[in-house]
Amino acid sequence: MEDTVRGDGRQGFVGVFDSGVGGVSILQHLVRELPGEDFHYFGDSANAPYGGKTPEEVCALSRTIAERMLSEGAKALVIACNTATSAAAPQLRAAYPDVPIVGVEPALKPAVLAQGRGKVLVMATEVTLTLDKFHRLEHRWAQDAEVETVACVGLVECIERGDLDAPELSELLERLVGRHRGEVDRVVLGCTHYPFVRGQIARVLGDVRFFDGGAGTARQLRRLLERDDILNDGDHVGEVSFASSIDTPDELELYRRFFTLPC
Repeated sequence: MEDTVRGDGRQGFVGVFDSGVGGVSILQHLVRELPGEDFHYFGDSANAPYGGKTPEEVCALSRTIAERMLSEGAKALVIACNTATSAAAPQLRAAYPDVPIVGVEPALKPAVLAQGRGKVLVMATEVTLTLDKFHRLEHRWAQDAEVETVACVGLVECIERGDLDAPELSELLERLVGRHRGEVDRVVLGCTHYPFVRGQIARVLGDVRFFDGGAGTARQLRRLLERDDILNDGDHVGEVSFASSIDTPDELELYRRFFTLPC
C-alpha cells in the first residue's frame, strides 16, 4: 500500500526504509534538510522488529527492499534503521557502488564530546549492540566517557503499536532504564524508533540530554547528492509517499500520524 502526503511533482526519488515506523523520525530530518527531494518511505512492519533477527536475516530483508526501490527508480537510498545499517550497509554499498547509500549509527561521538557529569547511556536493539560496527564505535569513543548500554528488548514492538501513552510502554521503560536514574545525563537513542518516546524516557531518567543520528544522516545525504550532482535544489516541491509490508489502511495511517509527531 502506498500513499502520498505532500508534493506536486516527481523528479526521481530517494528511497528510505526501516523495519517499521521508526525510520519516520529520520524522514522528518531528511524532508527539512532537502525540501526539494521526493522521498518514498517503506516500513517493513510485517517483519518488525529487525533488532531480534539474525544479521543474515536483516541483510536479506534489506537487500530485497533496496532491489525493489532501485528497480522503481530510486536515485539514492537511506537505511533509516540502526540495525539494518550495521547488518546490511556494507553489502548494499558493495552491490550498488554507483548508488549513494546513507545509513544511521548511534550518536555516541556527539554524546561523548558534549561532556557532562554523569554516564552516557546507549539505548539500542540487541543486534545493534552486538555487531562490529557498534563495537568499533564504542572502542573509539568510550575511552573519553563512562558508557552504559541497554538492549531495549520489546520497546520497538510497543512503539509500533502506536499508543505512545500506554501504561505498558512506561512500565517497560522503567524496567529497562529505571535503574540508571540519577546516574546518566546523556542518552544516545540508538534506534530510529526511540526519538518518538524521548519524553517518556525523560520521565523515567529525569533531566537528560538526548542524541540521535537524524540530523547527521540528512546532512550526509545532502553531501552525497551534491557530490554526484543529483541534488534537486530547484523550484520543485518534494513529495513524500509511504508504503508498508502490512498492506492495510490502518498501517498506512499509522505512518502518516508518526510523520506529524515531534521527535
